[in-house]
Amino acid sequence: MKTRANGIEVNYELHGREGAPWLVLSHSLACSVRMWDPQIAALKDQYRILAYDTRGHGASEATKGAYTLELLADDLFFLLQELRIEQAHFCGLSMGGMIGQTFALKYPGIFRTLTLADTTCHYPAAAAPVWTERIKLVESKGMEPLAQPTLERWFTEPFRNNNPAAVEAIRKLILATPVAGYAGCSHAIPTINVSARLKEIKCPILVIVGADDPGTPVSMAEEIHANAPGSKLVVLPQAAHLANLEQPEGFTNALRDFLRSS
Repeated sequence: MKTRANGIEVNYELHGREGAPWLVLSHSLACSVRMWDPQIAALKDQYRILAYDTRGHGASEATKGAYTLELLADDLFFLLQELRIEQAHFCGLSMGGMIGQTFALKYPGIFRTLTLADTTCHYPAAAAPVWTERIKLVESKGMEPLAQPTLERWFTEPFRNNNPAAVEAIRKLILATPVAGYAGCSHAIPTINVSARLKEIKCPILVIVGADDPGTPVSMAEEIHANAPGSKLVVLPQAAHLANLEQPEGFTNALRDFLRSS
């Protein structure tokens, strides 16, 4: 389904039973709502799920120029307003987790809980050139050169070898990502710097990370956990960046247990 929010066309899906608590799912860079299929299937009986494509991804509009995390948080805020969702649980992975932190700080009281998966609250200055190079690469050669290196960061080698269909599905999402959307979000991602403000977020926080995540490693999850009083940290073994796909059962169980206890 599509609607207009914050001046752009946003693609979204609704799953689960009406009247159940809302759960919003926000995907990583170069993915779409399809990233969340295992969690949607497992949780739709207990929650009313909103999964949406971030600006510049999936079937949402890809505006040109640099995006900011505040802009992406505003997109979600106006989408929730459009759908008349006053409160919701939130789960975001990687870029989705950065959007979630930014949103929770800008719009306090809307999130009932905040689950931050394979993400960070702060990037060191040394990370900026990496993102600049990726932007230059996609703007000159498209998404193809990024696909294989990305898959190698996102999944462990055993998973890639043993689950070729799942890996190929994500490769297709990467290749289908509009260059404008990838570049726009890649301007936003390295600017996150909210470590000192996490204590301002009053809702319960769960931090999940794959033990083998090279992009947003366990140390980054531990930084979030250390700066968010009362938060819970779950490290999933044998999982890299897309922990929700590499260890779907462990990821979903951690999320479900957290939502039930909050």
